[in-house]
Amino acid sequence: MNKRYSLHHIHSADEFTFSPAEYSYFKYGDKSYAEKFAKELFEGFISEHEDLLNTDKEIVVLPSPYMAIPTASNFLCFYFKKHLDYYLFQKEKKSSILSKINRNHTYITDYGNLNFEDRKNLIANDTYYIDKDFLRGKLCIFIDDIKITGSHEYTVNRILDEYDVEADFMFLYYAELMNFDLDPKIENFFNYYAVKNVKHIAEVMNKTSFQFNTRIVKYILGLDSSNFDYLTSKVKKEQMDHLLELAISNNYHLIKEYKNNINTLTQTELYYGY
Repeated sequence: MNKRYSLHHIHSADEFTFSPAEYSYFKYGDKSYAEKFAKELFEGFISEHEDLLNTDKEIVVLPSPYMAIPTASNFLCFYFKKHLDYYLFQKEKKSSILSKINRNHTYITDYGNLNFEDRKNLIANDTYYIDKDFLRGKLCIFIDDIKITGSHEYTVNRILDEYDVEADFMFLYYAELMNFDLDPKIENFFNYYAVKNVKHIAEVMNKTSFQFNTRIVKYILGLDSSNFDYLTSKVKKEQMDHLLELAISNNYHLIKEYKNNINTLTQTELYYGY
């Protein structure tokens, strides 16, 4: 079984059934919208596909692949799992299991600016790992925030075929582009709708609901020195310390475009005696 469900369908470049501003904040680390979107996604999914959960198979939920720093979709997946598990609890069934597809590389290219072929070629250069024995015989629910060209789903299906994973698969999206006459760059229209500059980044980071994800980490590390200095003056030092830890964990210190800001973070830590 290989199925797909999306809550919102994008047919127009200027009329949407979800809030682009909320989506933009979500993409840059505001978990309150991940929680909101997950509730909406679960309710939509259960209204159309409740029959899929009427199974004795174990259920596994997986966000889009990542290395060490979670993507925004990982938080969407986390909150979706909470709703799913409560539903399974009410049905006296076993809770779902959180898993992931591991990836070994990263890139600095802005994915939202690419077409299908460029996206496919970019992520094809990555290497992935999935535990096929763990997934065998289970219902696997892959959760992502948006489907524009389908390149991520294409890659996941390629991984599943490559590893010969024997399981049922369901792809869930908060939103999906249905009108392929629209430029795939519409994804960045949503990404940057409310978060357009470093001032907005600082505002998001000062929210109590903020948590780092891959997108905002890459954004900050790619800032020029003046904007980077502005940001460090507007947020807590603990956040920049955490940023350094995350950058190292994802091997961003090996990417030349990020080295200047990582070195600045390192010097700050040394200054404070760490």
